Amino acid sequence: MILVLVVFLLLLFFGIPVGFSLGISGVFYFIQHPELPLATIVQLPISQTQSVTLLAVPLFIFAGSLMNSSGITNRLIKLSMQLAGHMRGGMAQVSVVLSTLMGGCSGSSNADAAMEARILGPEMLNQKYPRGYTAVVIGFTSLITSTIPPGVGMILYGTVGEVSIGRLFTAGIMSGLIMMTAFMITVAITARIRNFPKARETRASLKEIATSLKDTIWALIFPIVLIGSLRLGLFTPSEVGAFACIYALFVGFFIYKEMTIQSLLVTLKEAIRDIGAIMFMISMSAIFAYGIPMDQIPQKLTTLITGFTTSQFVVMAIIFFLYVIFGMFMDGSIVILLLTPILMPIIRVVGIDPVLFGVVTSIIVTMGILTPPVGIAMYIVNGILNVPMSEYLKESIPFFIVVILVGAVLLLIPNIILFLPNLLYGVA
Repeated sequence: MILVLVVFLLLLFFGIPVGFSLGISGVFYFIQHPELPLATIVQLPISQTQSVTLLAVPLFIFAGSLMNSSGITNRLIKLSMQLAGHMRGGMAQVSVVLSTLMGGCSGSSNADAAMEARILGPEMLNQKYPRGYTAVVIGFTSLITSTIPPGVGMILYGTVGEVSIGRLFTAGIMSGLIMMTAFMITVAITARIRNFPKARETRASLKEIATSLKDTIWALIFPIVLIGSLRLGLFTPSEVGAFACIYALFVGFFIYKEMTIQSLLVTLKEAIRDIGAIMFMISMSAIFAYGIPMDQIPQKLTTLITGFTTSQFVVMAIIFFLYVIFGMFMDGSIVILLLTPILMPIIRVVGIDPVLFGVVTSIIVTMGILTPPVGIAMYIVNGILNVPMSEYLKESIPFFIVVILVGAVLLLIPNIILFLPNLLYGVA
């Protein structure tokens, strides 16, 4: 596997797309082991996607695209402005609240970052926010979106790690609210120090907020409907994904009446492009990961780490470091697919709850989209807002630290996020 990893990193260094890098480097394992049939190389990508649970991934991606084009986004922006616009650093606080509300709709941090950079970014620049700060706030707050269900990363983790997706989604709501609180405190402190303006001078009245809540109720109740249907056994995770698509179509065509056949076709094309890219990487990861169990990498790594320490906090610190490094070079979905089978035996040995580990994994791994050299969301927001990399990196330091601290707090006080899944599903 060492040769496979070296080839993979070299291909990434030369700019080969991640999916192709995974597939090409994985072939080298078969070259090292001529006794293995080459036909397996063709079979692995197909068998990797033959999972009913994994079907939830393209369905939720499509549902997220439908939600964004159904008219929900504009209503959530209005509600966010009413809830947080009166605070110091109002537009930055609006970004935090909007990302939290969008979590139940898109489930994609990249999509959320792109949307907010185009809609909120120009207004923040008009209000004299520094370009780097604007990009960092919009980028880092988008992490909340992938934590609150339906997050694709949690579906992949639950599928690969054989962990209840319902429990993961339930814990994700709490972790998303904790991240929202942490980011709002960070924005409040930096806004007061740097004297950033308010987005609106007066606090919104209860009547205004109630009116906006009425307009956005279809988006706000979706995570609750999703978790409730899973808990009651009405749907499997894949069936919930299909239900989410129908739900978004119903809201767009019959409630808000902003979706048309033409906009549906555009949304469908965008979803096909996104689904194709993600599913290609998932299928190619099967070739790359084939040698991991063959070479007993999980067992060897478990022995190595537990021989050094059995402290949960130290083990998670090591895993944090691995996630940050891997997240810098590849998509978070691939990191979850590749590392979860390797790390799951370790966390079970040291006694870390798999649901807690999944939530922390989703947070830390997704942060890779905001770090160089290949952070997708980082390049999206910097490109849209024309932000120099040096300015972005300088402004990102406090937010990077906050994300790490949130992960550490969740590990130190796991009941903060585990009490709700334990309440609904019972203690695992």
